[in-house]
Amino acid sequence: MAETTERPGPGRAWSRPATAVLGLAGVVLLGGTALFLAAVFLHVAPANSLSRQYRDEVDGIVYPEFEQNWKLFAPNPLQQNVSVDARVRTVAPGGATRTHDWIGLTAQDLAAIRGNPAPSHVDQNLLRRAWDFYDGTHNPQDETSTGTRGKLAEQYLKRIALQRIGRDLDGGRILEIDFRVTTATVPPPTWNGEAAPPEPKVRELPWWPVADEDYRGLRG
Repeated sequence: MAETTERPGPGRAWSRPATAVLGLAGVVLLGGTALFLAAVFLHVAPANSLSRQYRDEVDGIVYPEFEQNWKLFAPNPLQQNVSVDARVRTVAPGGATRTHDWIGLTAQDLAAIRGNPAPSHVDQNLLRRAWDFYDGTHNPQDETSTGTRGKLAEQYLKRIALQRIGRDLDGGRILEIDFRVTTATVPPPTWNGEAAPPEPKVRELPWWPVADEDYRGLRG
């Protein structure tokens, strides 16, 4: 029996519209990547005329989702346990409002970390760093901003909570959100003879309104 061979078919050819679309998508992706890398470079580089001129635009790209700091390389052991809770006020379809119980955001992170041999960096640090960011930009006496990044810190903390809670709770649309932060000093070992730590401090923030813009880019 004579052996027959089949020639391989010709390679797939892209149409001109498809090639144009792929080329345009590649240009957009490369341009976006270059823009992001340039923004990060200007953010971490020493202050210069370009970074000062475009400071707001650079901060808008780098913060809040991509906060930059050096604590990853020079960590400070925590001496306090900080617990962040949130509660929301909702409105039902009939117009009735309701203030819900506190939701333990830090407790959710701890539950995800305990027993996990490789816990997520998000569960360990996202909420904690968000609170550090807020605390460093606000006066604890009246919760007023002490710098230009105060509003950004508020939005960062708010968006993390709304990501977890969602747009609705128990059938009601979320109107406002409130935060409560409890700070407890880690007690010293019993054998060192140091005085007992002070009582935990509770700090409650004012109610913040929630709008559709606060959910922009969030999952769900």
